[in-house]
Amino acid sequence: MQQNYQDAMAMVRKFGKPDLFLTFTCNPSWSEILNSMEGVQRPEDRSDIFVRVFNMKLKELLEDICKHGIFGTVLAYIYVIEFQKRGLPHAHILLTLDSESKIRTKDDIDKFVSAELPDPCTDLRLLDCDKMCGTWPM
Repeated sequence: MQQNYQDAMAMVRKFGKPDLFLTFTCNPSWSEILNSMEGVQRPEDRSDIFVRVFNMKLKELLEDICKHGIFGTVLAYIYVIEFQKRGLPHAHILLTLDSESKIRTKDDIDKFVSAELPDPCTDLRLLDCDKMCGTWPM
């Protein structure tokens, strides 16, 4: 943990303060995890599978962020993986963006953040997802 702190401070000295802080948590209901269960197994019975799937999805997320530039050009990033009380892996990610990509205005924020409830008449699949993960009933 001390090495992670020192690495993060070295990143700040070279590139400046991070622009984004992201969290990424394993979801035991991911299809890759559920499809790997045999018989009456539950995800918590197979931590090897959900850690493997989490690492695969984290790698994809970092590729989308760093190589495909979904937030702009990333100068530096660092992350640490911790395990929550239920045993699920959880990543904390710090990103430093180049000056052209920095988020400075509310319009910049609106490019990346959207907060709206799914329409129950047209978005049943999204509504079901929101009910599983969100705060229902409203």
